[in-house]
Amino acid sequence: MTQQVPYKELKTLGNVPISMEVLQSLYKDYQSPNMHISMLEKKGLLIRLKRGLYVVSPEISGKELSLGLVANHLYGPSYVSLHWALRWYGLIPERIDTVTSITTRHTRGFENSLGRFTFRGVSQEYFPIGIKSQEDAGLHFLLASPEKALCDMLMQEKHVPDQSISRLEVFFEEDMRIDLEDLRQMDDNVIRQCMEAGNKKQVLTNLLKLIER
Repeated sequence: MTQQVPYKELKTLGNVPISMEVLQSLYKDYQSPNMHISMLEKKGLLIRLKRGLYVVSPEISGKELSLGLVANHLYGPSYVSLHWALRWYGLIPERIDTVTSITTRHTRGFENSLGRFTFRGVSQEYFPIGIKSQEDAGLHFLLASPEKALCDMLMQEKHVPDQSISRLEVFFEEDMRIDLEDLRQMDDNVIRQCMEAGNKKQVLTNLLKLIER
């Protein structure tokens, strides 16, 4: 079989992360499917996300990549949250380089050519609160609601002041540069659910008091 670069075949895969098994099935007629897949990766036509997981290069698929969807596929079940989600909603101004997700599994981290992806573990009870399906690059991925992303950040980050409402207010305004008026628009029901299921009840209690001022 002539070893030609199958642009058309790759293009049909779009911008959804794909497993090694799918690629092996696609190239099953090649003498060595694995070597061919390796060649495609070296040519930059396939992007390796982690061992056994790839995505087609945007130059071939003609579609942008969704970092949120990549994160969902890297390690699941999971949803994107914390600073990356807060930036997505425009609640914080800084560009965020690390995509941080919440999972029910152990804490993990991955690095690939697209960036750095971290995953932090929570309880089964806390996990499903406030998760949304968000569209990006023509696809959908799981993302924390603004309220859940904020709760995740407060409970996962060690430097958050948790004993004083006034210090928490300073933290939001000066450290995070979050507008308090944006906080007051949030759904306090999601925050209350997180407080009941989470492990840092005091800081979320202070958040509710701050929002309700």
